[in-house]
Amino acid sequence: MKPPRSRRGYFMETKEATPHKTALVVGANGVIGRNLIAYLEQLHDWDIIGVSRRGGESNNRVRYIAVDLLNENDIRDKLGSLTEVTHIFYAAYQDRPTWAELVPPNLAMLVNIVNAIEPISPYLQHISLMQGYKVYGAHLGPFKTPARETDAYHMPPEFNVDQQQFLENRQKGSNWTWSALRPSVVCGYALGNPMNLAMVIAIYASMSKELGLPLRFPGKPGAYNSLLEMTDAGLLAKATVWAATDERCANQAFNITNGDLFRWNELWPKIAAYFGLETAPPLQMSLDVVMADKESLWNTMVKKHGLVDNSYSDVSSWRFGDFVFSWDYDFFADGTKARRFGFHEFIDTEAMFLSIFEDLR
Repeated sequence: MKPPRSRRGYFMETKEATPHKTALVVGANGVIGRNLIAYLEQLHDWDIIGVSRRGGESNNRVRYIAVDLLNENDIRDKLGSLTEVTHIFYAAYQDRPTWAELVPPNLAMLVNIVNAIEPISPYLQHISLMQGYKVYGAHLGPFKTPARETDAYHMPPEFNVDQQQFLENRQKGSNWTWSALRPSVVCGYALGNPMNLAMVIAIYASMSKELGLPLRFPGKPGAYNSLLEMTDAGLLAKATVWAATDERCANQAFNITNGDLFRWNELWPKIAAYFGLETAPPLQMSLDVVMADKESLWNTMVKKHGLVDNSYSDVSSWRFGDFVFSWDYDFFADGTKARRFGFHEFIDTEAMFLSIFEDLR
């Protein structure tokens, strides 16, 4: 039975026919996906399906499916029976060496998921797209701050923009809606993720302590004094579900941030103090280079301190650390649109980092 074309009628029918919403979380093992699933598990009216290349261990709340998102046949075979999906939360990402090379795989994965689920899910209500400040050109150099959702796009290539335009075009005449979430650097608990700044800092600080060294800021000199913001993964999870379930948010993009600003020159000494370290003047160095030979040190630390035996590759995200610590320009956006639409959550960034460090410990 096809749902009616009227969105109002559609929501009335789906609420009666499908009291439990079913979330398909794509990119389930990343910082964003993992924390989104953890939040959904706290909500009684959601069934949860996690999709990623590695899959996961299913439990009574979450069913994990391992899927190659670039393989259309694998997607159809693994996901072709998921007729119950009401919400797609898309947070998958594949890295490539250049900005242009990022576009084909990251656009294809989203297109493949939508092509697989939309035709078979009569109660599909919403597709949530995870973006970032690349939409504003933040990765290219100094950009307009505070960045706003109405800012003009920049010269392509940019897969975030291509993904949103795909959803905009696909949504026309459909019963489902979309939303785009634009966090700053997302910090949270996850292993084996290439974009995990909290892990970068935690492992760098722990190794500095093991070697009897002070904690030096390794980025560009100007980056130590720039104005930045972060986005807590738990906060982002709440915002993502809010935007996907509040009708006011239909077909809208939102900057999602912690709500405060900081400079590393003030926060860095507080992070050092948490690890029982002194600081020393910043010294620019590539973590990807200087940490390349530290696997044996990590293995020694695992045995010495009785840590869980995670591989060095799963706990190190040095290239991403170099990327973030190179921003010698202000890096923040205007988060008031989300507040105007009804999302009022916030978190102190210093408290966020310390909480994540505790989780990692």
